[in-house]
Amino acid sequence: MELKINNQTKQFAPDSLTVQALLDLEIPIKQNGIAIAINNTVIPKSNWNSYPIQETDDILIISATQGG
Repeated sequence: MELKINNQTKQFAPDSLTVQALLDLEIPIKQNGIAIAINNTVIPKSNWNSYPIQETDDILIISATQGG
């Protein structure tokens, strides 16, 4: 399965992925302060475990940072 994540094309096994499964692969440590958009639609965190990732989805992962 080919996905575009933060403007980089990545290959994944052709298994069915959910948003949460993808995050577990991409960001295994800290997942607080993260927002996900798929094809320009924000996916609520409450849907991450059930929202399916499709072939050629354009995914944006945004991580909050501290600063001043």
